[in-house]
Amino acid sequence: MPSRRAVLVGAAGAGAVVALPATRAYAARAHAVREARGTGGDGGIPAGTPPVLLTEQATRRILVLDPGRRVWDPAADPSVVRWQFSPLGDPRYKDLRPDVSWVYPSEAKVRRHRRRTYVLTTASFGFVAVVEHPTGRRYWGAALGPGDDLFNPHSAEILPDGNVAVACSTGALVRLYAASQGPRAARYAEAVLKGAHGLHWDGARKALWALGDDELVTYRVGGKPARPALEQVSAVGLPVGTPGRTPGGHDLFPVAGRPGRLWVTTNAAVFQYDMSGGAFVQDFAGATEISRKSVKAVGDDPRTGQVVTTVPESGLGETWWTTTVGVHRPAGSYKLVNGGIYRARWWLPH
Repeated sequence: MPSRRAVLVGAAGAGAVVALPATRAYAARAHAVREARGTGGDGGIPAGTPPVLLTEQATRRILVLDPGRRVWDPAADPSVVRWQFSPLGDPRYKDLRPDVSWVYPSEAKVRRHRRRTYVLTTASFGFVAVVEHPTGRRYWGAALGPGDDLFNPHSAEILPDGNVAVACSTGALVRLYAASQGPRAARYAEAVLKGAHGLHWDGARKALWALGDDELVTYRVGGKPARPALEQVSAVGLPVGTPGRTPGGHDLFPVAGRPGRLWVTTNAAVFQYDMSGGAFVQDFAGATEISRKSVKAVGDDPRTGQVVTTVPESGLGETWWTTTVGVHRPAGSYKLVNGGIYRARWWLPH
């Protein structure tokens, strides 16, 4: 992800929070056709494949895209977009200065909290928000050093009490904000973690997992919702890909089809972490194809067994961008025309 640099110029649309009725109608028709055929749609797409949620940095948007099309070209065919979000021009996010903070959106994950659906998103130049789906309403948001990547928010997680954790890679810290107290709540607890990249709330263990450059750690959450506290309780070193070099932890995500495991990506490989056994393993189906260098995002769909990944490709506007979302088990891919994708995830609210 980026080093300090000038803010990107231009944005595709202002205040884009869109759920397209035509898209929903198309999706319903397409799903009916796939079910009737029993084939799963174009290019062997399995029936029941969930939509794809991604961070689209070239146009500074969060997109939810139709899983029934192998090629997405929103400019030519807007119906491929199920939903999109951008805070640019949206008065609900004006105080977060999205013109300078909403640069390089780096995280998008969908969560259910108190019977509502939210998209958690971060951007490298300071933007962090929990956005209600489909309204785009702001549950909570903050701007950490807007206009620069001195903090570089890289992931976020919402806890059962409504507070929100943020991992800041350049800032080397994990913050837990008292977001339960309102959309502009600013109080936080903080812990140091070199290269903080990923976060996951483990409800079974009541622990916050965080992934850094060199280790996977857990925190106990204390205090009260209005005055949270963080205490590190464990840490395990990441597998070293190249002797003498940092492992470079990158993505952390629950294994949907196997509770008790976490997806963990490093600069060199993809692992699952077995929480009970305390071990990084590669015994999962499709490991040979899934595990490779520089995987920015990984996740599985428990219904179809498909795994989605993103890996940078050369020749684009930034070295960490891709236009391709890889699919495994069975092998396939999606293509975003003129895209600058960073992370992609299945749309699986939980």
